[in-house]
Amino acid sequence: MNKKSPLRILQFCSNLKSTIQNRKLVGIVAIIVALAVYGARAEAQQEKKVYRIGYLSLRNGIEAREEAFLKGMREVGYIEGQNVAIVWRFAKGKGDVLADFAAELVRQKVDCIVSVGTESTRVAKQATSTIPIIIGNVGNPIEVGFVASLARPGGNITGFSMLSAELSGKRLELLKEAFPKVSRVGVLSDATNAGAAPNLKEIEAAAPVLSVHLLSLEVRPPYDFESAFQAARKGRADAIIANNAGLNTYRARIVGLEIKTRLPVMHSDPFFVHAGGLMSYTIDISHQFGRIAIYVDKILKGAKPDDLPVEQPTKFEFIVNLKTAKQIGLIIPPNVLARADKVIR
Repeated sequence: MNKKSPLRILQFCSNLKSTIQNRKLVGIVAIIVALAVYGARAEAQQEKKVYRIGYLSLRNGIEAREEAFLKGMREVGYIEGQNVAIVWRFAKGKGDVLADFAAELVRQKVDCIVSVGTESTRVAKQATSTIPIIIGNVGNPIEVGFVASLARPGGNITGFSMLSAELSGKRLELLKEAFPKVSRVGVLSDATNAGAAPNLKEIEAAAPVLSVHLLSLEVRPPYDFESAFQAARKGRADAIIANNAGLNTYRARIVGLEIKTRLPVMHSDPFFVHAGGLMSYTIDISHQFGRIAIYVDKILKGAKPDDLPVEQPTKFEFIVNLKTAKQIGLIIPPNVLARADKVIR
């Protein structure tokens, strides 16, 4: 039997060792490649997750509050068209279509619904008891039955209170301060809007203290605002306090009549003033809608509505439109202007 030389044995052992090392290296490389592929697939799957947010409103369309909401969403990492799809549903003042819109959002199985205003929230609540609903622009969510308490909302609804009723008395106070001789004030409101009654109650409570007599100017669909302003004139109203809940769609008509009749109007919605109305006092709406995005983010990350207390506003805005004051022949006292957060000149 032939015996291998020691040199050949050493060479064989060296080749064997090299082969084992190469196999180990191949194995390590294979593991690294597999991990990289798995990570890429996992990342790709994560990137493909697109959340669907329903947005339900009685208003006309995307305006400053919606822009504030979108800005807030970007700040917490959501960009429309990339990792979030927002299903916008605007009723444009037609309350009878809100229920259909709410049912449609439920059918689409959106991850949550942002409901703007009392009427939108009412129909959203009727449409679903499981999809989280985040509210905004709602006066008192306890009083209208949306939540059990601010601290523990209960059910599937949470979000942000507007304190609109509590601010109604303050609006009348500012109106009287701006025009001390005012003694008769018309109250313009939508009789079909659930958020109107609590506001009216607060105005009625403040009126005797300010020596003001109130004149009801309730409107109903199809909203004859011309007759309402004529009734204010006939009733010798010196001014009007507008409970703008549900009336945003008719902003141009209301502001136009405000200027035509030369009656000073205190609004509960700042967008009426930006459209040419005289003055408004309300919460900082842009701040609230930026905060709504934070709640949406928490819901998408697994928080339950009952774990998120209903927030009350901490920022308020008094806005005066001096251009309109001049147009209808009014002078705003310097002490009132000094209190304004914004003055449109």
